[in-house]
Amino acid sequence: MPDLAVVTGATGGIGSAVAARLRADGYRVAGLDRDDGDLTDEAEVALLFAGLGTVGALVHCAGVTAGAPAHETTLADWRAVLDANLTSAFLCARHALPGMIAAGRGVIVTIGSVHGRVFAPGYPAYAAAKAGLAAFTRQLAVEYGRHGIRALTISPGWVGTPDALTRVADPADLARLAETQRPGEPADVAAAVAFAVSSGAALLTGTEIVLDGGATAVQPAALLRPGPRARLGLPPLTEAPPKES
Repeated sequence: MPDLAVVTGATGGIGSAVAARLRADGYRVAGLDRDDGDLTDEAEVALLFAGLGTVGALVHCAGVTAGAPAHETTLADWRAVLDANLTSAFLCARHALPGMIAAGRGVIVTIGSVHGRVFAPGYPAYAAAKAGLAAFTRQLAVEYGRHGIRALTISPGWVGTPDALTRVADPADLARLAETQRPGEPADVAAAVAFAVSSGAALLTGTEIVLDGGATAVQPAALLRPGPRARLGLPPLTEAPPKES
């Protein structure tokens, strides 16, 4: 019988693509989303996993994005973002791990974000949650490697999900994004997950794969100056960049 893969956030852009790819690769896939239960509630998570059997691969895509500066972020919003992105990952891993330990194998992949490594104003809770998610996943790799269990994080940059596209204020923003990187698609993340859970990735554990099309390799300020733009073969900016102090 094929291994069971559990994909959380399975109705979202990335989660849906991951679930479809793993089905195509021959896994039995159980997709979990908020309609199936509250992944931040331990009793509900325990009930969900009790009915699944042994999990061969857990891919945690569930999460939310919320933005406000720290002094405008309420405690309720802070907790909601950390619970949705980080606490849910802990609870799902907690209830998948006993079966993996008994089987002597398993893979846990968490979907992080470059926001856990490089930062934009207005996302303190999201940044903290995604950085914590990568650290938590490394901890799993350390603790459970002796049981044949691997754990790693895949952290995408900008991915063209329906939700992300609603947050693009100006279509020209996508053109600027594409100047030095290729914007991602959910299928790109799904392909990385498919490799991560495969036998070909047997040594891939305790690490974070940054899947951002080169975004974090670029110094953003350099793209505002004529010299670097010319050397990269980019057109001049239509508006004069701010003068450096």
